[in-house]
Amino acid sequence: MSAEAGEGREAAGAHEAREKRIARLTRELIEVLGEDPEREGLVRTPERVARVWTDLTRGYRATVPEVVNGALFDAKGSEMVIVRDVEVMSLCEHHLLPWYGRAHVAYLPKKQIIGLSKIARLADLFAHRLQVQERFTTQLASAVDEVLDPWGVGVVVEARHMCMMMRGVEKAHSLTTTSSLIGKFSEDPRTRSEFLSLISNRMSA
Repeated sequence: MSAEAGEGREAAGAHEAREKRIARLTRELIEVLGEDPEREGLVRTPERVARVWTDLTRGYRATVPEVVNGALFDAKGSEMVIVRDVEVMSLCEHHLLPWYGRAHVAYLPKKQIIGLSKIARLADLFAHRLQVQERFTTQLASAVDEVLDPWGVGVVVEARHMCMMMRGVEKAHSLTTTSSLIGKFSEDPRTRSEFLSLISNRMSA
């Protein structure tokens, strides 16, 4: 079952109630900020914000099995599989500001491989929650490991955080890199080196 199908199972009443509550809270926020929620440009803003937040947090309403949807296939070899430059957009759980970047995901098949698009869908699953980059990286690696039981998994994520770019230190060009290495990617220096070498020409480009 797809993530979209899993989300679709939610009762329509619960979905509508959540959006109405978000809209009500958004209207209150607009007032607290000193604006008039009845002003022409803002009158529909609470409903728009409710739809946006529902979409940006849809990762809470789907599961790994729903996303994978049975797209696993027998594998005969154990050559490294790498999916590079997976776009990631999420919300910082500390400030509710966006962070965005890309993930590089690799694994060494043991018995199965996964449909390549499912790697990107797994990234979306965890990104569409209130997140920190460090946990996102670990969750993505752990999900691939859990689904495939491969010889190893490697994930590197590079991202820019609006909470650093717009406020606080205001460092617009800062880049944060995180990694999670499981199995042979952690234990075997040659495997780790091969992975990092293969993605190095993409990183920080």
